[in-house]
Amino acid sequence: MARAAVVALISALCTLALATTFVHCAPAEKFSVRGQVYCDTCRVQFQTRISEYMAGVVVRLDCKNIDNETLTYSVQGETGPDGKYSLSVDGDHENDMCEVTVVKSPKEDCKETVAGLEKARVVCTDNVGMDGSVRYANPLFFMKRKADERCPQVLKEIDFFPNQNM
Repeated sequence: MARAAVVALISALCTLALATTFVHCAPAEKFSVRGQVYCDTCRVQFQTRISEYMAGVVVRLDCKNIDNETLTYSVQGETGPDGKYSLSVDGDHENDMCEVTVVKSPKEDCKETVAGLEKARVVCTDNVGMDGSVRYANPLFFMKRKADERCPQVLKEIDFFPNQNM
């Protein structure tokens, strides 16, 4: 009788351990893609100390199938007062290429984008060795129509001398 109880206990523990392993290995059902959008006040295509974070920017995440480029998932959101956004992504997108794109700027004087730099690629799958369900996109930006008058000094401080972008 004692032997049967020990076997039952060991079987129960093995089953529990196996179930825990399956739960741990199951792909995430939901991801959070986070990022930030700023206004490039110096028109240099990177952040400076006078870059301004932008509230109210419309951003969109699109996931497209790698083989046929069919849109498989899309979600849109907006940046908060600090220029940050968080987009919820349902499901695992292992066979997709997912990108966040700036869609619309609320600032009339900061609406210009640079082709290829208006998007940030993100990985929305657990099957690439990344832990957790939060993914971070590179910062995105719009550029001011005309560079801020403080830019020459700001860029001189970091030993950056642009061509004639300003």
